[in-house]
Amino acid sequence: MITVENVTKSYGRTRVLDKISFKVKGGEFVTIVGPSGAGKTTLLHAMTGALPISDGFIQVDQYAVHKLSSHEIQEYRRRIGIIFQDYKLLPKKTVFENVAFALEVAGYDEKTIRQRTVAVLKLTGLENKRNNFPKQLSGGEKQRAAIARALVHNPELLLADEPTGNLDPENTLALAKLLKKINKSGTTIILSTHNKDVVKTIGGRIIKLDKGKLISDKK
Repeated sequence: MITVENVTKSYGRTRVLDKISFKVKGGEFVTIVGPSGAGKTTLLHAMTGALPISDGFIQVDQYAVHKLSSHEIQEYRRRIGIIFQDYKLLPKKTVFENVAFALEVAGYDEKTIRQRTVAVLKLTGLENKRNNFPKQLSGGEKQRAAIARALVHNPELLLADEPTGNLDPENTLALAKLLKKINKSGTTIILSTHNKDVVKTIGGRIIKLDKGKLISDKK
């Protein structure tokens, strides 16, 4: 499903990513770990098409991500789910409206929007918070709303950049378990984290980065 080959990202003489290569099969759960500054966020941003790379290539299904035009990137991002550490919820929209908005801008009809939004709010345990605004949610609830929004397109691939970074231990564990549940339903997940408890809870394949280099890839 995914091929990352010799991906390099440089800022001047500094290499943030140094010839990173790995492949991911459909349905895998891959956790990318490493200390601050290892290149985890840079790699995920490159995989979303948000950051141009200096060398190498990134292929996700039929998309050569590193070559996509601005129009093609928008199409590609509608096929994947992206979760950020800072939620990026719209403050003047309710939970339901935040999730539904992702489908509205893509031109889906009202019936589909309603059905999909209700389904992902149920999956993420937010059906009772559907009419709440972001300021009325806890940190864990905000992150689950962000996950619901990422899932509403029924993506085959979910990219999550440090999604537990702002959460307490209880919500961190709950979120890790939710991601495992989503993965078991067939969604491929690539998660970056420096939280050892998250890594232990999820298990599976772990890619370790350090100073921009891939130093291990194992289960």
